[in-house]
Amino acid sequence: MRAVVQRVSEAAVHIGGAEHARIGTGLLVLLGVEVGDTEEDLEWLCGKVARLRIFSDPEGLMNLDVNDVRGEVLLVSQFTLQASTRKGNRPSYIRAARPEEATPLYLRAKQLLSGMVHGHVRSGEFGADMQVELINDGPVTIIIDSKLKE
Repeated sequence: MRAVVQRVSEAAVHIGGAEHARIGTGLLVLLGVEVGDTEEDLEWLCGKVARLRIFSDPEGLMNLDVNDVRGEVLLVSQFTLQASTRKGNRPSYIRAARPEEATPLYLRAKQLLSGMVHGHVRSGEFGADMQVELINDGPVTIIIDSKLKE
């Protein structure tokens, strides 16, 4: 399981030309589920996201997590995070979990994050064609991989 976590001052997801979800200060989390990912991978990753200290304290050091700043989370499924570019120039998505495996984990991620984050946890729609709008604050972008535990 891979996540790209971006510290944002605001972010939104649009589906079919209409705004589906919006957050203010917080985290935009793009989540890619890999074949064979488990609840254990999900719990580790969600815990890491909720405790990630990437917000600035009064001294300007990144010492605060999303709860410390009363932030929100916008969770968006993104199977392309599992792309392999090893051969040729056309990415292969063979490692990405099929919807029947990935959807329950994505929905569970929202549930887990909702229990860990005090602010709103909003989401896109699994499998939808989405347009994501964000203002990356910093910019701060972190990649987390549950298999590598980093």
